[in-house]
Amino acid sequence: MPAPLPWKKSLWILWVANFSITCGMNLVLPFLPLYIGQLGVHDLGDVVRWTGWIVAAQFITSFLTQPLWGAIADRRGRKIMLLRAGFGMAIVTALMGIVTSPWQLLSLRLLNGVFSGFISMAVSLQASVTPPEHSGKALGTLQTGAIAGSLIGPLIGGLLASFIGYSKVFFFTGALMLCASIVVMLFIREERKPPSTTKKRQRTQWRLFRPLLPVFAASLITQIGMMSIEPIVTVYAKTLYNGNHLELLAGLVVAITGIANLFGAPTLGRVGDRIGQRKTLIIALTMAALAFIPQAFALNISMLLIGRFLLGLFIGGMIPSLNVLVLKLAPVQIQGTAYGFNTSSLFLGNLIGPLVGSHLAAAYGFSSVFYVTMGILLLSAGFVYANRSLEHQPDVKTT
Repeated sequence: MPAPLPWKKSLWILWVANFSITCGMNLVLPFLPLYIGQLGVHDLGDVVRWTGWIVAAQFITSFLTQPLWGAIADRRGRKIMLLRAGFGMAIVTALMGIVTSPWQLLSLRLLNGVFSGFISMAVSLQASVTPPEHSGKALGTLQTGAIAGSLIGPLIGGLLASFIGYSKVFFFTGALMLCASIVVMLFIREERKPPSTTKKRQRTQWRLFRPLLPVFAASLITQIGMMSIEPIVTVYAKTLYNGNHLELLAGLVVAITGIANLFGAPTLGRVGDRIGQRKTLIIALTMAALAFIPQAFALNISMLLIGRFLLGLFIGGMIPSLNVLVLKLAPVQIQGTAYGFNTSSLFLGNLIGPLVGSHLAAAYGFSSVFYVTMGILLLSAGFVYANRSLEHQPDVKTT
């Protein structure tokens, strides 16, 4: 068996892969409602509803399959799960460029969810090869790859859509994901240890999940709040701006939160090291909720951009903090499964959030989505505040 890569080399290879995958996943977001309109849906309310379902569709199957992939990763290794996700998403995403109806696009998004989970598995793999004294730094650095991808992806997607058309962007995205998968296949090596399969050990491992349940719940509530606005932000921007290059501006509206992430994530990471992840989560969730006020009352595109930037400053402290809590609370032998369940919680939030947001916007107007999202994030902050167990790492056996 080949020796595993030094953890620093593994980190930078996975950083590149994470960047490529996340960039590809975000390429299509700025113009997705416009692409749906090109497929024959013209009524604004119908476009918003279709966008909500199509954005959410991928997370239906992702929610159902992530715990399974995590459990398989604990038994068979993380690398094979990375390749499953990368190659599968590359093929399905490319096929989205040849659809002729919104139903076909919806079906492919459902299928794409079966293959998802690349980012969470990359985090799990890196955590398994990094010395404990460097785990916080390594996972924080790895997270910046996803942040950079989410930042650059919408800008590239909006630009490409303006020049080559919507369909070809899906082909480009598939090729980008394919390259990331090839990089992992060629350069990542993983040392696998035989798992314990006794029923007694399996029952013991399942009991170790109890301290993680509040983390999974916080991930779910947080992601519902964050995703409720995503399906309508492009259409909302369109109501505030009537100038040229709408696709590029839509990409900027989505991407500006990523720009702010690059400043907010490391700052909140240092704050978390000093005061703890639980307190950092409470601060980030509360301030992110308040950042929706200028968005709800936006009179022009500039106010929307300011609100999105303020939101991005505090988003950076949420999911990374939750990932660190999973790393601290999950014993080594169940980390793949733990990350699978946490990702499943996030995907369930990704499923519920767009449906809530799109249907609220269609029924009560765009402003209602911002108010409800503020309430959900404040609810999540209250939930984290009430669970003081998140401050402490339980004394668990990891053998």
